[in-house]
Amino acid sequence: MNTDNDSLFETLRQWRAAGKSAALATVVSTWGSSPRPAGSHLAVDADGHFVGSVSGGCIEGAVIEAAEQVMVSGQARMLEFGVSDEQAWQVGLACGGRVQVFVEPVE
Repeated sequence: MNTDNDSLFETLRQWRAAGKSAALATVVSTWGSSPRPAGSHLAVDADGHFVGSVSGGCIEGAVIEAAEQVMVSGQARMLEFGVSDEQAWQVGLACGGRVQVFVEPVE
């Protein structure tokens, strides 16, 4: 685990210790050109704070929104973005790749 992940997971631990809901997004696979490699993480708390990155910004808004929904529902979600998807153009993923992101609640 690298230092960035250490810091991210420590932040997650602190949020949970403070009683805050949290969610973790992880890039599980990529195809073609993608902003972040598989294994990249983004953590979000119930107040909308976030640490880490799954996209260098281009899909993070959509992932944060999904994380907020996951915290409420308690149900994990698999997200997929790519240039053939209308949403990918809306969120800025027009770089020719696809990225799959798993978003899960953190207990």
